[in-house]
Amino acid sequence: MKLLVALIFSSLFLGSLMAKHHESADTYPLKTCVVSGEDLGSMGDPVVVWHKVDGQPDREVRFCCKRCVGRFEADPEQYLAKLDADSATTDGEACCSDGACAHCEKPE
Repeated sequence: MKLLVALIFSSLFLGSLMAKHHESADTYPLKTCVVSGEDLGSMGDPVVVWHKVDGQPDREVRFCCKRCVGRFEADPEQYLAKLDADSATTDGEACCSDGACAHCEKPE
């Protein structure tokens, strides 16, 4: 019985993790690296980094390779601005559908 309960909880936990990963994969606004401009996945699996700034929500940034991460970290503001500009111009593929992200918010 304990084994059955453990399996059920494990399944639910793994299912929620997979759902989050799938959701994240579907909502990333770009198909190219913000540093190099190369297609994501053109050099293997994209490298995913969560950029953290105190007082702001964490931001997912995807790169074509590990080398681009270092370039990003040298000047993150430049590349985040590019990410915001590029994602604001996508055809219905913006990072959110509910307008809750920073570049989708409408000024009051």
